[in-house]
Order: sequence, then C-alpha cells, then structure tokens
Amino acid sequence: MSEAALREPFIRLDRVRKAYRVEGREVLAVSDVSFDVEAGEFIALVGPSGCGKSTLLKILSGLVLNDGGEVRIGVPEQRLDAGRDVGMVFQQPLLLKWRSIIDNVLLPAEILGLPQREARERAFHLLELVGLKGFEHSRPYELSGGMQQRAAIARAFVHDPKLVLMDEPFGALDALTRERMNVELNRIWKESAKTILFVTHSISEAVFLGTKVIVLTARPARMAGRIAIELAEPRTLEAKTQEDFGAYSRRIYELLGMT
Repeated sequence: MSEAALREPFIRLDRVRKAYRVEGREVLAVSDVSFDVEAGEFIALVGPSGCGKSTLLKILSGLVLNDGGEVRIGVPEQRLDAGRDVGMVFQQPLLLKWRSIIDNVLLPAEILGLPQREARERAFHLLELVGLKGFEHSRPYELSGGMQQRAAIARAFVHDPKLVLMDEPFGALDALTRERMNVELNRIWKESAKTILFVTHSISEAVFLGTKVIVLTARPARMAGRIAIELAEPRTLEAKTQEDFGAYSRRIYELLGMT
C-alpha cells in the first residue's frame, strides 16, 4: 500500500451537503458535515429526530448522492463497491417470512453471486456468533424481535463487507432486550474487526457502543461536535454506572443544547 494510502482515513466526509425536492421546494437535510473514520472504528451518530442521520447513511451506502462536498470511502487504490463492500442493518429486521433464517442470512451472497458453499459455512458461523445456533431452519415468525434483529445483523455481515451501516437497529426493541443487544453488538464488532457507523437517538447507547460519537444539530444536520470514547473493553453494562460514562453523556447533552 502506498504512503498516501496509509495517511488517508478509511472514510472522509468533507463539507457534505444534501437537499431534497419536496412539493417543488428545496428541503436541506444535511449541511456542512465533515468527519473522518479510521478502519475498524465504531462511530455512533446522534442528533434530534429528522436531523439527517439516516440521509448520511444512505449517502455512504450509495443509495442517494450528495449534492455538495466530498465523500471518500476506501483508499484511492481500493475504493469500495457499495454493493459488495457495504452491509446494511435497518430499523426493522426486514426478513422474508417465507424463507428460513439461514436462507434470509444468505440472501446478499445469493444476490452477489458468491460461492454458495463458502457463504453457507460463513452464514452458519455468523448465526452462532449472534447466538442463533439451533435456529437456522426456523422461520422469522418463530423468533422474538431481538432474535430477528440478530439474524439481520448476521445477514449484513455474510458477504464480508468492509463497512457496516446500522440505522437505529434496536429502536423497536424493549429496553432490556436493547441492553442485551448492545452488549452483543460490542462483542460482534470486536470479533469481526469491521468498521461500523451506527445511528441512534439514545445517548447512552451511543456512549456504550462508540469509539467515537458524532453529534449533529437539528435539520439541516451540521456538526455539533465529536467525542472520542475511552471505556474499558470488553464493555459491560456496569460501565454505565461509572463516572466517566456519565461525563461523556453530559457532554453530548451539552452539545445538543439540552442542559
């Protein structure tokens, strides 16, 4: 790899802007957002509802194009293919009800035409990693909401993407299940060594999961601040009772103008 590539971050957003046309008028969703992401980081994005967090994920995934600023993913010699190198986890699991869990997880590999034997072995390994060993041939309706979301996480990882984008994946879960999923996701991230961008409205969740928290203003999204999170690994729920955890949370509240 070249010296220039070694200096360049895995992701760079530089003064990114995005506007939509709504009933003939321009609605600015994202304005002047800039931050870097190093390979292997877990970046949590927080901000008010409707501020443009999901729009940023869509730009990174290639689903929509920014109309200002610059977005770079991957070093110049190894730019990412959005279909092959990016995994997505949505607010709802979006599992196909007529397919088994293993076949749901294998769907991206099928679409990309990856070798099925290797993909199937990886899918079984991922289901074990997310705690669904023994449920591979179940249908989605036979699983709880948390278990379905675990299957969706496995599906996002099955084609071995370099980048995983998660759009508030635990928002529909009850509080206790959400806490458990936070611990599980931290473990999965550590074991997979993937780069993850994670949208959430929960400040506690952002601090618990992130190596860095990006705080955005109300729409149009602008940078309110960025905070490096330094907590002991692996992270346990006990971390939420520690003084430094509270200090990080208070700083985010301040950036959001809530104190």
